[in-house]
Amino acid sequence: MKKKRFTEEQIIASLKEHEAGAKVADLCRRMGIAEGTFYRWKSVYGGMEVSEAKRLKDLESENAKLKRLLADAMLDNAALKEVVSKKW
Repeated sequence: MKKKRFTEEQIIASLKEHEAGAKVADLCRRMGIAEGTFYRWKSVYGGMEVSEAKRLKDLESENAKLKRLLADAMLDNAALKEVVSKKW
């Protein structure tokens, strides 16, 4: 997984600068990012406050953890069904 260079605070601050009238090209040049990255940030973090962005990050990590737990449980369940279905 890639290491993040920018915090949610920095991302939201740059989006607010853009809303205030700063040009995307100038913001991207100053931050050292591609315009595609800026627009991806805008689609994810657009209209959010910093606290909402942190909550989103927490929820995404919790969701990933729960998905891993579910996958492990389903794998265990499938293995147990296979053992039980075999004729001794």
